[in-house]
Amino acid sequence: MKKPVVTADEAVARIEDGWSVAIGGSGSGHSIPEQLLAALGRRFRASGRPRGLTLVHPFGVGNQKDKGLEHLADPGLVRRVIGGHWSMSPSMARLAAENSIEAYNLPAGIISQLLGVAAAGSPGWISQIGLDTFIDPRLEGGKLNAAAREDLVELLERDGKQYLYYKAFPVQVAFIRASAADPLGNLNMDDEVAPWDNCSMAQAARRSGGLTIAQVKRTVPLHALDPRTVRVPGIFVDYLVVDPTQGQTFQIEYDPSLCGAARKPPEQFPSFPLTARKVIARRAALELFPGAVLNVGFGMPDGVMKVAREQGLDAEVTTTVEHGQIGGIPAEGLDFGASYNSTSIIENRHQFNFYHGRGVDQAFLGFAEVDTQGSVNVSRIESAVIGTGGFIDIAQQARELVFCGTLTARGAPKFVPRVKQVTFSGPRALADGHRVLYVTEAAVFRLTAAGVELIEVAPGLSVEADILPKMAMRPAVAAEVKPMSAELFRPEPLPRGLFRRF
Repeated sequence: MKKPVVTADEAVARIEDGWSVAIGGSGSGHSIPEQLLAALGRRFRASGRPRGLTLVHPFGVGNQKDKGLEHLADPGLVRRVIGGHWSMSPSMARLAAENSIEAYNLPAGIISQLLGVAAAGSPGWISQIGLDTFIDPRLEGGKLNAAAREDLVELLERDGKQYLYYKAFPVQVAFIRASAADPLGNLNMDDEVAPWDNCSMAQAARRSGGLTIAQVKRTVPLHALDPRTVRVPGIFVDYLVVDPTQGQTFQIEYDPSLCGAARKPPEQFPSFPLTARKVIARRAALELFPGAVLNVGFGMPDGVMKVAREQGLDAEVTTTVEHGQIGGIPAEGLDFGASYNSTSIIENRHQFNFYHGRGVDQAFLGFAEVDTQGSVNVSRIESAVIGTGGFIDIAQQARELVFCGTLTARGAPKFVPRVKQVTFSGPRALADGHRVLYVTEAAVFRLTAAGVELIEVAPGLSVEADILPKMAMRPAVAAEVKPMSAELFRPEPLPRGLFRRF
């Protein structure tokens, strides 16, 4: 049957009180159905309905200002949020901090798996992802505030091993976005940077007898779509909302090199200026080895692939991003979640299967805090609710980890006696045999049985006078503390010989 083409306001008028709404896309406009979110907010402000919704989203949804979940940040409209990342919507994060909603944070990959579970009608998902982090019910159980009273995560033991059991949730409404739809509702995502979890979301809504509302940029005639490019079959779609103005992200109208329709020439990538950020990225990149499959995280770590490109090593390693991209160069800042010149782009759930199955050789990730045991916090800074995103999914299973960050933040120590929240467990990494480094612009540390150990210091700096006074804890100090290579701090390209694993 042909699918109704309606306005966003007409579509959201069908949502009832207490329903669970799954929201597709990520970050600052990557396949985010912005018109649907805005219409739902308008409806509530005009009528006071619907009330008491549960929102589910694997990744952050917003631009850190006025889009995405900012439209829905009202405690009457929203009762509960199960989010993978929170910082893209400051108002929703504030509601969580104020205890105005029930706030939960689960790893993005686990939420992705739970959407598949909801589609299949299974009761939950069993995984070791999250053990010994704040997701573990022995710590915080993924609860972000006192209003979150229900236990969504349980500890489980089977065959002598510990696991976490994540309870499934229903999906009554799926908000998704695509590039094009035919009259039957078949959805093509060729202009999008990734297919996300859209198909699982739509299947989950159909399983519960709910609705899938798809925002699309255009409609096309019947049979105009190659069936091999259809990411969501029309049998899972109920309503279409056309928005011819939707951009690829909130910042980019359309860049074909982000979706595989073209390649960005090397000369069009901006140069990487020599700053503390580049020094850190350079030192981290010295750990690369031929054939390595990488994950490169948001912020400071994305410089690793810039260095690899400058040094002519980018073709010898393969980077991945949790949003589904394999190969290429990750986009920066608010456009993180896309990659230029990817060699393949797969669904989130498939990417997280790879991560959960220890497919990543090396992960380059950021840090807000590191403690004496080598545990890392990226999910809570002071009272701000940030969330984990795909960090736990990646960090817990990567064979080698290189955490990248400055030694201090605005003069405050980032190496502390105990992290505010455990997003990565140093003791667990040791027990699982992972190799872990912590790279800063002033010093390099490694994880040992004795905890964090200082192994390198920048040229001209003193361990006692320049490094330890800037730390709120005292690390172990190697018998021989080596100098960081002086070339890291010079503008010229690095000598190939520094890359000792090539």
